Amino acid sequence: MKTGRVVAAHGRRFLIEAGDDVVECVTRGRKSDIVCGDQVEFAMTDADKGVIEKVAARKNLLYRSDEFRSKLIAANLDLAVVVVAAVPYFREELLIRCLVACESADIPVLIALNKSDLPETEALHQHLENYVRLGYPQITVSARGDLTALKTHLSGKTSVLVGASGVGKSTLLNALAPDANAATGEISLALDAGKHTTTNARLFHLPGHDSSGGDLIDSPGMQEFGLTHLSQAALMDAFPEIRARAGQCRFYNCRHLKEPGCAVLAAAQAGDMLPNRLRVYQSLIGQLTP
Repeated sequence: MKTGRVVAAHGRRFLIEAGDDVVECVTRGRKSDIVCGDQVEFAMTDADKGVIEKVAARKNLLYRSDEFRSKLIAANLDLAVVVVAAVPYFREELLIRCLVACESADIPVLIALNKSDLPETEALHQHLENYVRLGYPQITVSARGDLTALKTHLSGKTSVLVGASGVGKSTLLNALAPDANAATGEISLALDAGKHTTTNARLFHLPGHDSSGGDLIDSPGMQEFGLTHLSQAALMDAFPEIRARAGQCRFYNCRHLKEPGCAVLAAAQAGDMLPNRLRVYQSLIGQLTP
């Protein structure tokens, strides 16, 4: 048996990095709930091929879900970098849902506002100060400019890039990991998956001495971030402004929808909770099975 880390996946086929070797592995049976960043044990079946026998316990798992299925994104993370941009347009609900998923999985977050060179970015930067006050660090960058500050956040960590299509994640990745394009081609060739590997997360090593640069997992751009796997209690706990008011409502089982004496609704009316965040929370609660 050998041990290694999953650095790429396509269906039931995976690339496992074990020391200086990269081995293409499959799973036994129909098991496919293995994700980029997983630590695994595998047995060699050929000179350069193997089969995964066991997945080690994860310290965390980032994933999204809808009523039909779950989409695993990455595991064993030190940081989630949620990339946003003012152009083509800012999707605040997607940001909120990403933050909720990270909160529920106990994954630290950094909001990266990309395209700092655009005039529309300043207004969004001011709006994101509301999230800084909630405890989410924020950095403004240009994928084509100086990324020293972002590299500092990534140094020595296993991080994942998440965000909507069009926010510049690919440009950021290529600037941070110059070999990413070549590595993507190698992964596509190894897994014989062509362009379809872009629908799966991939792990890249960032430049640095003795892995000090860190590792960066690139996830595909998304338009939605389903959270059907979260319970009512988990949702309430994933909003810092709701969590801070636990036990302050008139009714112990308050859902913060329209109940009288609700501390959360009072906070929203006083301007202490962003209207969009309250709306998303109430929408998520409303989707739960009674």
